[in-house]
Amino acid sequence: MVTGLIIRAMAEADRDAVGLIGFRAWQSSSAFEDTYLDPVVIERVRGEFEVFAKETTCDVVIAQVDGVTVGWGARAGEPDYISDIWVDPDYQGRGIGRNLVEHFLGEMRRSHISTAKISTHARNVYAIRAYERCGFRVIWQGKQWSETMKVELQKVRLEKAI
Repeated sequence: MVTGLIIRAMAEADRDAVGLIGFRAWQSSSAFEDTYLDPVVIERVRGEFEVFAKETTCDVVIAQVDGVTVGWGARAGEPDYISDIWVDPDYQGRGIGRNLVEHFLGEMRRSHISTAKISTHARNVYAIRAYERCGFRVIWQGKQWSETMKVELQKVRLEKAI
């Protein structure tokens, strides 16, 4: 667990860090096969994180440790869906992702949402394990088209009653 962790709403000044951390966390994941990661795909994903960070109007929160942005999460799309949890690779495994998930679960409870949903790549065992520790369970596994990567990915969807 990290001491000094603060979770707060994203400010304009955070947008570059959001894009960078999202891309670094994605790039460090062992979930993707080498065939997915040609230079064109990598640059496309980097660009998508930059665009998301600059243009999003969804609910994005920042995780900071001692004033340094180390992760972020988002709820884009349906109100019961946590669309993004990204933690800088240098800070992974310290409970930051769990704190971001718990933040969104609290928001959903206050909005009287009864079930929370989240998804990830099926080979992202660290994220799946973290979500399961938060009380989520896998309800679906299958292929899903990634518009960003232009490939089919093995994905899992998880749910939790709240």
